[in-house]
Amino acid sequence: MTYSAVFPHHRYCDAPPASPFMSVRAEAGPEVGSPAFYAAMAPLGDQLRRAGVSAVYLVHGTFVGMDVLGILGELARVMPRAGNAMRRLVAQVVTQITGDAGNYSAAYARIMHEALNPPGSSPLPVRLFHWSGENHHLGRADGAIRLLAELADHWHSDGSRVLLWGHSHGGNIFALISNLLAGPREALDRFFRATEVYWRWPVLKCVDIPVWNQVRQMLMGETHCPIDAQRLDFVTFGTPVRYGWNPAGFGRLLHFVHHRPTPGLPAYRAPFPPKWHRVVAGADGDYVQQLGIAGTDFMPSVLFVREWLADHRLRSILCDENIDAGGMLQRFRAGRIVPDAGTTLLVDYGPPQGGPIRHLAGHAVYTRKKWMLFHLAESVRRLYQQPESADSGQPAASAESCTGR
Repeated sequence: MTYSAVFPHHRYCDAPPASPFMSVRAEAGPEVGSPAFYAAMAPLGDQLRRAGVSAVYLVHGTFVGMDVLGILGELARVMPRAGNAMRRLVAQVVTQITGDAGNYSAAYARIMHEALNPPGSSPLPVRLFHWSGENHHLGRADGAIRLLAELADHWHSDGSRVLLWGHSHGGNIFALISNLLAGPREALDRFFRATEVYWRWPVLKCVDIPVWNQVRQMLMGETHCPIDAQRLDFVTFGTPVRYGWNPAGFGRLLHFVHHRPTPGLPAYRAPFPPKWHRVVAGADGDYVQQLGIAGTDFMPSVLFVREWLADHRLRSILCDENIDAGGMLQRFRAGRIVPDAGTTLLVDYGPPQGGPIRHLAGHAVYTRKKWMLFHLAESVRRLYQQPESADSGQPAASAESCTGR
């Protein structure tokens, strides 16, 4: 991982990760909604309370957001109420279509909330956080800004913690947050100057996306920032290795990656190129996590000039510039699926059900209600109990030994 006056970005190579990882077999628990399920979930809620957790957030990934094309964001500039109403409607439609396939649905959040809050317990809210779902730097940056504003609005000053789960690029929103909360002032200044064309009119200089300026003032010390980064605990699910993590910008960090080791390759690497018949069968795990690395973004529409300019300027700050076809092939061949921060669980969930549309090339498994108990039990155990030693032992090389991107 490289550091400079900009935010860190992962390098891609086949060297062992600098962070611990281990292989885990997922075990399905009682049927969701059954008395046995609630009986198993309730003690986990008690453990979260004892650990000081005051809220749980569920953050979806790319393509299941409420504005994957950025159209509603542009509408909200001139008609905020209409834009917000449309976002809510789109979110409902997306949930109806996808269910819990690669998406944290309202039903998922409701079941988790009920299970963690049996009668007589102190409230532990489970909140859904929606962002646009756009597959580019600015989309994720906008998600990070809005999530920071949400956290600041609900922050408790009693020393309690916040547990956040992020699917797919929702986890990279967390990585950006770690850098926004703990990055050097020069990097923050460059970040907000690069994106200013998006949230402030270039000529008139009036702010038309107020939440951006509010968070900028908070992070730059112009107003009070209530958020204590060390009390944010992040769990990512199928998040592609993309942005680096600032260790001062979070408390605890855990990653779930759907993966089955390939003979002849170390457990921490994915095979490349993927073979179609294996993708259809979901034979190697999560292909979206494997392939959603640097260089796979969609550019914002040129019809939205301000958004396009801001995303273009963000690239140099996020160390993602100068991507060419040869470099992309090299990154894919590296098979990097374990980030250089936190602890990674390489999870075998067993054979997927249905075809690639149903399991989304191995990417849909994380948000299935079937695995809620497993994910929560592992999160509680790894984050709030005595951690186990990694199966991999000490890494043979750090990320700094990698060459190329």
